[in-house]
Amino acid sequence: MSNSDLFLYQAIEEYLDTLPKSERTIKGYRTGLHYLCVSLDDLEDFTIEEALKSAWKRPVTDLTPDVIESLLKQMRDKRTGISAATEHVYLIAIRGFLEYLHDERGVSLDLVRIKSLIKKRKRKAPTRLPHFPEDEIRKVIEYALESRDFASDDEKEQMIYLRDRAFVLTLADTGLRVHEACQLKRGQINWNEGNALIIGKGDKEALVRFSERSMRLLRVYLNARQHLDGSMGIPLSALPVFARHDRGAGRKVLAISTNTGRDIVARMVARSIGENYTQQITPHSFRHFFVTKVLRATQGNMRMAQEMARHKNIATTQVYTHLANPELDKTYHDIFNT
Repeated sequence: MSNSDLFLYQAIEEYLDTLPKSERTIKGYRTGLHYLCVSLDDLEDFTIEEALKSAWKRPVTDLTPDVIESLLKQMRDKRTGISAATEHVYLIAIRGFLEYLHDERGVSLDLVRIKSLIKKRKRKAPTRLPHFPEDEIRKVIEYALESRDFASDDEKEQMIYLRDRAFVLTLADTGLRVHEACQLKRGQINWNEGNALIIGKGDKEALVRFSERSMRLLRVYLNARQHLDGSMGIPLSALPVFARHDRGAGRKVLAISTNTGRDIVARMVARSIGENYTQQITPHSFRHFFVTKVLRATQGNMRMAQEMARHKNIATTQVYTHLANPELDKTYHDIFNT
């Protein structure tokens, strides 16, 4: 297929299919790339639906520096309602897409000038403190650890309960992102060392450590599931750690999706502290909890927290120092409470 035969909408979908991202991230990237379609037609009313219709027949070679400049202007227009933080996500997607076209598909683009335009004219994404109800998360964790009140004659219901407990503890004590936990395979876990070698964000290998309590709940769940795993006729190492137990899965051992991972957290939150908190506590809330806990325990050692959280940039870890600074807490206490 020549460059002139590669149409924009088709290329966008092909690019998104190459990304090892969560469904939520893909959704955000797709929206950002749809705004790129808008900039091609310079639509004054910013109707994405109209832009996408024309994108079916627009060749990717139409993506010029002028188009990117128009896009940046449109994103600043108050009518679009795009914040600086959202713009930041969209531009990551667009830059990655253009690099994909240039490097993987051989499309001739003025990539140097385009990247320069984005770098010079993009808005600076504001820093936001991670927001999560820490005390309530502790209650969810305590429920997962101590609850013994659920029993069912239905094997699938019992399996779901054991899986959900183990899933929540895994998120809380490893700092895994939800899609990483959902994709975890049994063979990745070293049960003797209490860790797992995973493929994390950016397709990078990383060693993730498990607590004794999370390993304990994982063993309880996997032991209860052993008759299913054994009937699959494939090595246990190839099976997912967290499996589906719905009617659609039947007797097969299939990995859960990220949507199921979010449903698990919502279900555990509702059971332990009530439906009112299901919108406030998400899988990523447990990652915030994890990083904050590490910082507090290490007296604000950002390098240690960065390594455990697998943050590419230490600036991401620094945001948490406002939430976990023992020295500031002590100083404040000494000034105002003594």
